[in-house]
Amino acid sequence: MNGILLIDKPKDHTSFDVVAIVRGCVRERKAGHTGTLDPMATGVLPVLLGSATKAQSLLPDTDKEYEAEFRLGLTTDTLDITGTVLSTSNEGATREQIENLLPQFTGDIMQLPPMYSAVSKDGVRLYELARKGIETEREARPVHVGLLKLTGFDEENRCGTLKISCSKGTYIRSICGDIGKLLGCGCVMTGLRRTKACGFDISEATPLSEIRRLADSDRDSLLALIRPVESIFSAYRAVHISEKQAFRFKNGGSLTLDRIKCPADLRNGEMLRIKEHGGGFLGLACTDIPNGELKFSKLFQI
Repeated sequence: MNGILLIDKPKDHTSFDVVAIVRGCVRERKAGHTGTLDPMATGVLPVLLGSATKAQSLLPDTDKEYEAEFRLGLTTDTLDITGTVLSTSNEGATREQIENLLPQFTGDIMQLPPMYSAVSKDGVRLYELARKGIETEREARPVHVGLLKLTGFDEENRCGTLKISCSKGTYIRSICGDIGKLLGCGCVMTGLRRTKACGFDISEATPLSEIRRLADSDRDSLLALIRPVESIFSAYRAVHISEKQAFRFKNGGSLTLDRIKCPADLRNGEMLRIKEHGGGFLGLACTDIPNGELKFSKLFQI
């Protein structure tokens, strides 16, 4: 069974938990996900099934979107509400004060990964060090925040909501924590919902509870929810090849660019979807314009 199942991940489940449950529901041994969501987070979690698991290293670099809830006047070791409280404050802020800070966290920025994260330092995950009470130096990393908007704020209760569109590797709780530092009162993330990932919207995702229900009562409807492998590569442009070229591609061979009808504005190193003359998706190839070739990347047709 090959394809993508879009799950609306529930709170208090790890991404691994979700994959394990889906694996059992659809009866497919090979399964994985496209990007970890913390247990406290909910929202879009694409689960890869069968040959789709080969897609993990080839996914388009598309922005993800989130709705994040936060509270002022509090700091924790994890930068979110699940951590150990480090400090409290009676101070707060106005909506205007918060909005005036947001441009500092928008665009191309450098972000320091939190200690409670899966980033590796000398071969050890930071969260493993953090659990031992060890804090180590970290290097700030470049991330991109395309949108950061305050969509709601209760000044009396010092709670609010942010809408965020950002690149892979951006830590939303770090943004909340940094806002708290600049305000001087502290801030923690209290909730997180991923509303878009890998080009898929939350409206397209199915709650995990519904997946379980269908597995018990309506397997045909469950299987109908599985999207084709190609759907996760929709951000890549497609080219169609002949039957002879398809035979070569299926055997891992490169293709000659000037024998393929390609877009005129191809970029060197661009990833393309390779489709048979009849329209069937075969796999991915990468342009090597100096050598006039499409280099084989991955075959997905079984």
